Amino acid sequence: MTSTGIRLDAPAPGWAIDADVVVVGSGVAGLTAALRCTAAGLATVVVTKARLDDGSTRWAQGGIAAALGEGDTPEQHLDDTLVAGAGLCDEDAVRLLVTEGPDAVRRLIATGAHFDTDDSGAISLTREGGHHRRRIAHAGGDATGAEISRALVEAVRTRAVRTIENALVLDLLKDEDGRTAGITLHVMGEGQHDGVGAVRAPAVVLATGGMGQVFSATTNPSVSTGDGVALALRAGAEISDLEFVQFHPTVLFLGADSEGQQPLVSEAVRGEGAHLVDAAGTRFMLGQHELAELAPRDIVAKAITRQMQAQGAEHMYLDARHFGTAMWEQRFPTILAACRSHGIDPVTEPIPVAPAAHYASGGIRTDRHGRTTVPGVYACGEVACTGVHGANRLASNSLLEGLVFAENIAADIAAGASTPVRDKAVGSAPPAGSHGEPVPLLDPAARIQLQRIMTEGAGVLRSADSLAEAAGRLEAIRADEHKAAVPGVEAWETTNLLLVSRVLVAAASAREETRGCHWREDRPDRDDASWQRHLVVRITPERSLDIRPTASATFPPTVAATPLEP
Repeated sequence: MTSTGIRLDAPAPGWAIDADVVVVGSGVAGLTAALRCTAAGLATVVVTKARLDDGSTRWAQGGIAAALGEGDTPEQHLDDTLVAGAGLCDEDAVRLLVTEGPDAVRRLIATGAHFDTDDSGAISLTREGGHHRRRIAHAGGDATGAEISRALVEAVRTRAVRTIENALVLDLLKDEDGRTAGITLHVMGEGQHDGVGAVRAPAVVLATGGMGQVFSATTNPSVSTGDGVALALRAGAEISDLEFVQFHPTVLFLGADSEGQQPLVSEAVRGEGAHLVDAAGTRFMLGQHELAELAPRDIVAKAITRQMQAQGAEHMYLDARHFGTAMWEQRFPTILAACRSHGIDPVTEPIPVAPAAHYASGGIRTDRHGRTTVPGVYACGEVACTGVHGANRLASNSLLEGLVFAENIAADIAAGASTPVRDKAVGSAPPAGSHGEPVPLLDPAARIQLQRIMTEGAGVLRSADSLAEAAGRLEAIRADEHKAAVPGVEAWETTNLLLVSRVLVAAASAREETRGCHWREDRPDRDDASWQRHLVVRITPERSLDIRPTASATFPPTVAATPLEP
């Protein structure tokens, strides 16, 4: 691993605190890691961009997948995950996920999360796309993420874990020997800390969530601006599989010009028997896959898009009128309320739906302990690429991945921890700051333009021409760096969005095939002979992108200097 020598343009830290571990992010992955590190006796600080309960986890509707039901096994869960991943899953990582998953869910319940149960008191399980069995545990009908977030936030507060809210992470700190030494961050508004500061720690856990805001229409909240991936790139880490962006097939269609976060219509609605139909009421998934509407998400998203193209339509429909009022109110109250707030009543009419950006299957490359290629830096949750998801995430595996890998990260940090920070002399003087050349910041006004470029050129449908045009337009935005904005949250976010967009487009251009949720119109076939391998991206000190394929579908180690295929 080599340092890039670049960083965001920001003031030097004006304050600092010390810890054994700093966790960036407060979703299921971040808070689980923080709780486990705290339980191991490590002084832990959680940094989160908004409030503790304001990340992507609370938006999760469908549930968490695990082999908890009678007759289900981790091996069956593994098989479904590998099929969805289209030949690029790390089988050992998946086996770890599905084997440790059931107990991780039980520990989550012990932490205080309440899942829906049947009359016998057993956890209620449903199905989603790509699953051959009912193995999705849910809470509040369709408010699983909100319940998990509630339980974890309550546990963090009960255990008095130190938290810094409304704080945007900026860059990695390193000591004079080049080792990880913490992070710089900017706290927004007034509070105990304000402005740019630092958390000094020998272990950094990035759990910053996704990057859906690179697209103009997404299910992701406004905070999902790829900050963790951008920080990792500037720190010299390897990123992998960023071309595999999952577009959720059934997002409430609010109009062709609608931008920003869009309401999700959970896959669990199809799991309970809803049908995808066109304007004439004809089901079009029959005969396209053995699971019909419950095919893996990439297949359903492509089918909807093809149908829209063939009929010149802006959307298709999800028909669940046969559920009746009682089922809608009890099983899907959140979705029912969202639809009705936009003038659609799913009890009496089909729901207009279209695909929108939803989940990044790729991210910061890690091993099965969550270790990245930068010693001392860990990653888990959507920001990470553990190898579990391959080319397309299996529905409801994301919350489980956050749980399992966060626990492994905490165990690894605890096993390698040196003298706890509470036994050290903790000073208040700020560090000198991140070393390296600052990156000129983009005018925040470029954000909307960037998002539209990505949607048009690197969205559900891609081709060499569309990607080349997107790359050219992104480069034009980058060339405008001499019109640098002053340091601030919006400028930092927009600069991060540009960097992750460049990586995504470059990887999508390099992968000359269609696989999983990467759909190339000009390369419609899957090509295992040439492309059953990962693309690993690094940023050079000259700020160019170094993109290389791995030798096989197996990731090289993160800690050893294993050369990639030239």
